[in-house]
Amino acid sequence: MIVTFLRDRAALFFVIIFPLMFLLIFGALFKSVSTPHAKVGQVGAVKVLDSVQGKAREDLAQVLTVSREPDEADALGKVRKGDLDALIEQGADGTVVLHFSAADQVRSGTVQGIVNSLVQQANQEATGKPPAYTLKAVQVEDESIKPIQFFTPGLLGWALATGAVFSAALTLVSWRRKRILRRLRLAPVSAGAIVASRVGVSMLTSLLQTTIFVVVATLPYFGLKLTGNWWLVIPLVICGTIAFMSIGLLVGAVAKTEEAANGMAQIIVLPMSFLSGSFFSLDDAPKWLRTISDVMPLRYLVSSVQSVLTRGGGLGDALPTMGGLLLFAAVVTAIAWRFFSWDEA
Repeated sequence: MIVTFLRDRAALFFVIIFPLMFLLIFGALFKSVSTPHAKVGQVGAVKVLDSVQGKAREDLAQVLTVSREPDEADALGKVRKGDLDALIEQGADGTVVLHFSAADQVRSGTVQGIVNSLVQQANQEATGKPPAYTLKAVQVEDESIKPIQFFTPGLLGWALATGAVFSAALTLVSWRRKRILRRLRLAPVSAGAIVASRVGVSMLTSLLQTTIFVVVATLPYFGLKLTGNWWLVIPLVICGTIAFMSIGLLVGAVAKTEEAANGMAQIIVLPMSFLSGSFFSLDDAPKWLRTISDVMPLRYLVSSVQSVLTRGGGLGDALPTMGGLLLFAAVVTAIAWRFFSWDEA
């Protein structure tokens, strides 16, 4: 089993190298990402902006780049095209008008929140009274936290699911078509030994993937910071591999050709990866989409790996997921066994 896997250069590339490429690309692209920054155009005098000076102006510059625009029509055109995130102007009666585009709701919402804060502060200063309440925002994680803390667990989960599903499905179909399964059935080797060897190779592959991901992500260039219970990722990876292998066994039991197995695996793995938070958060997704995500095993693997790897989670976060993944594997494997055959029909 191991020798066969090592000789398959395509499998080595798609199981080991291909997912690592995503980690390197994402890590490099988002290495310096920090506070969201917006570009705002200013037409004429805007007192709520012009009155911000000194240290407050420096703080504002970290989230807003304000440029003076000589012509309102041209500035509005820039907002429509996306060259500016918003345009701000102030009328003679003191009304502050903010023009924004609905094309980027996240960025426009950020700008509206900042400008609203400036207006409220200006109103407070105009009254001459000190504020009754103040807010102090404190980040719960280390202030040096980086985006790689969030997308490393997601990419790792996607890599594990891809490797386990495709390797199990394609191996089963290929061996059936080449009559290797028939020879193994007639050989003095138990079916349990054959299954155990296939599971063992997938386990070694998954642990190798995890080791490579963690080692690369913790390099000083990327800066992944592990929490105290990071080692719990090992049993999580083992349980996740078993769960995704069961999906591969079901695909391999149903599919008749390698092409069909590859297509079925793609249909399962890709949507599951996107709907499980491997590449982006689903917090703002529609409720029906989050409901679909709730039944996907990859979602729970990704969230638990993220918890123990980067957020200080412990056994309480890992054990329910491990139990659920093993239960899922048992059910799907039983279904796969119902459709399994040693020879082509």
